[in-house]
Amino acid sequence: MKKVGIVMGSDSDLPILRKAMDMLDTLGVLYETHIYSAHRTPVEARDFALNARANGFGCIIAAAGMAAHLAGAIAANTTLPVIGIPCKGGMMDGLDALLATVQMPSGIPVATVAVNGGVNAALLAAQIIAVSEPELAEKLDAKRASDAATVLKKDAALQAELNK
Repeated sequence: MKKVGIVMGSDSDLPILRKAMDMLDTLGVLYETHIYSAHRTPVEARDFALNARANGFGCIIAAAGMAAHLAGAIAANTTLPVIGIPCKGGMMDGLDALLATVQMPSGIPVATVAVNGGVNAALLAAQIIAVSEPELAEKLDAKRASDAATVLKKDAALQAELNK
């Protein structure tokens, strides 16, 4: 199975990425995690992206706040799918990171999840890997069914309370 590369611009992004790692662990998806800055360690970030396919990665999650150039810098150096997580912080409380992550030029796509959206980034990465991994696809189907059952159970409890 291909693994997921996880790159954060700073260790301050780790709490968001822990949610992604926890979800990948739950699904049995292997990953490798690094701190590379688009601005402070551009050579290392570039090398990671350039060699990602050869190193067994199927996609990359990149999380950064404020200027949030990391996902774009990674995407510029690989044709693997890159999922950007804009992180909250800075003057605009994450809106700046969201805009920087989502507004990529034509030809260099970055799939972007919500601000601090670590869980959805992990699920999207797993869905990408699951295209060629039927067992992982089954785990994702089971998670969706479980999530739906949880919502319906809550609805039943609400209906019981409101319709006494």
